[in-house]
Amino acid sequence: MKNTLKSILVLFAVTLTGLVNAQNITGKSTTVNIEGTSPVHDWVMNGSSATFTGTVDGNTITNVKFTMPTKSLKSTKGKMMDNKAYGALKSDKYPNITFTAPTLSVGKGNLAGKMTIAGVTKEVNFPVTVTKNGKSYHITGTENMKLSTYGMERPGFMGVKTGDAIKVTVNIVAN
Repeated sequence: MKNTLKSILVLFAVTLTGLVNAQNITGKSTTVNIEGTSPVHDWVMNGSSATFTGTVDGNTITNVKFTMPTKSLKSTKGKMMDNKAYGALKSDKYPNITFTAPTLSVGKGNLAGKMTIAGVTKEVNFPVTVTKNGKSYHITGTENMKLSTYGMERPGFMGVKTGDAIKVTVNIVAN
């Protein structure tokens, strides 16, 4: 009985230590850059209103969650381009782009998780770099994607449509 009680106390102490060492982090600054093409001109949309949360334990961030309001994206080409993009993103029905992942490791690697855009969820895997500076984490990732993967129609005007391929770059500073 004494050995069982000792084992339970040791297990409790180890579990408690792990819980105490875990640190919740949130995004302090987030930038998203989306680049695309069209027969008329290349285009860029930027956003900085996203949220990021996770739990740090050692060199791993768990329970990763990223959410960006679609209407926070703004085009360098003006409001008409914004409205075309919001239509393609189905932003009235699906106001957020989300990404979740079970784990994210410090260093260079691939991040696997679930991305939801325009109401369509896909398993994704893309390269990221996570650097730690004190209690701050800098997360960067770039991925080439296709609008059609998420059932999005390419925005256009007077029969001229954007390309299907886009390049998405995300930078997050969290602590």
